[in-house]
Amino acid sequence: MTDLPEGWEWTRLEELLAAQPRAITDGPFGSNLKSAHYVESGPRVIRLQNIGFGQFVDARAHIAQEHFETLRAHEVVGGDLVLASLGEDLPRACIIPNAVGPAIVKADCIRVRLHPGIDSRYVNYAMQRPALRGAVRDQVHGVGRPRLGMGGIRELAIPLPPLAEQERIVVAIEEHLSRLDAAETSLSSASKRLELHDRASKASLMESSGWEWTTLGEIAELKGGVTKDAQKESDPTFVSVPYLRVANVQRGYLDLSEVTYIRVDPKRAESLCLRPGDVLFNEGGDRDKLGRGWVWEGQIDQCVHQNHVFRARITSPDFDSYFLSTHANTWGQAWFEKHGRQTTNLASISLTTLKQLPVPAPSLAAQRQIVTQLLAAGSGRGRLSASVEAARRRAETLRRSTLAAAFSGHLVPQDPADEPASVLLQRIRAERDTRQRGSRARKVTS
Repeated sequence: MTDLPEGWEWTRLEELLAAQPRAITDGPFGSNLKSAHYVESGPRVIRLQNIGFGQFVDARAHIAQEHFETLRAHEVVGGDLVLASLGEDLPRACIIPNAVGPAIVKADCIRVRLHPGIDSRYVNYAMQRPALRGAVRDQVHGVGRPRLGMGGIRELAIPLPPLAEQERIVVAIEEHLSRLDAAETSLSSASKRLELHDRASKASLMESSGWEWTTLGEIAELKGGVTKDAQKESDPTFVSVPYLRVANVQRGYLDLSEVTYIRVDPKRAESLCLRPGDVLFNEGGDRDKLGRGWVWEGQIDQCVHQNHVFRARITSPDFDSYFLSTHANTWGQAWFEKHGRQTTNLASISLTTLKQLPVPAPSLAAQRQIVTQLLAAGSGRGRLSASVEAARRRAETLRRSTLAAAFSGHLVPQDPADEPASVLLQRIRAERDTRQRGSRARKVTS
């Protein structure tokens, strides 16, 4: 751990809990709370969906008052800190607003009730500091569903200043971040305007009542990709090849900054090997990402694609790959959203449905002229988009540096008159010890 300013102390989250029973608790498990228990109104259920990165997300779920009364051991009130123990960006935390009213936490949501001598806003910001996220990375376990257990959450390291300095730090952080939030809101608006303008420009070129139409299945051979199987990958006859994931296949471009490898049967690798001109489509994810993709240009030798990415290899000499992909990314986006299949958390499109994608059929020369016009218009928008993205990255860097300065004692000055954090910690421990002795005494006399 790094050195701290005079008056600060390194401590653990567990040491900052209120001196009361169940100051830290998980939500109820199993049949005690299921989605079938949810009703239209009543006490709130705080779920993973509510825990943003430092912010409360007002996604609502309710249970009946009678059911709430049986689960009061998991109650959460305004001002409590709630941490996600499952999902991305762990440790992810937020403070419960007072307006939430009666509520309980659900499984995988950890309710933390802090001692009154601790500013919960300070601890919430401390959960966001880059050093902590890096430190817990090795403690997070689980493939596909990252988890940080209750034990790991109790042990989270907190650099603790005096209470008065905690409050000064919070004020300074909020001043800095409010300006960054305003800048990011402006950047997001600019990015959205660029996206809408880009989509409208493409759609206007892609629409013509005089064109005939066909379907994707009529003009291309479609194929699913390879599925990861750790047991099969250990076969010594398998070969290691690069493969594209959903994250690599973006709308209108391929992100090849991080391409992973997979071991597959040599014959399977040969049958799935991408060729220049293949059009890629994402099979699943958020509903607005269905069908997004671009054209493979042979950037990586012997590259295959995973099962959540479909490949369309054009078999008709009358169609251009870039025209087809542009059509799917513009006019086709609404079609994919309409025809996708929705589960609880994800949307998907089947290979059978993808074959039914309507495709306009202007002449090949007209297709290429449209693509040329779009590429010319897109170069200017690309420069603007790059500028917006660079500004966004600078804002994120400033956010990280602000938090790093705050929790190393460099954001606000120290005041020698402040009560040291060590004294505060001793008082919290003394209160906890007194409560525990009283609890043991009551058990002996009962």
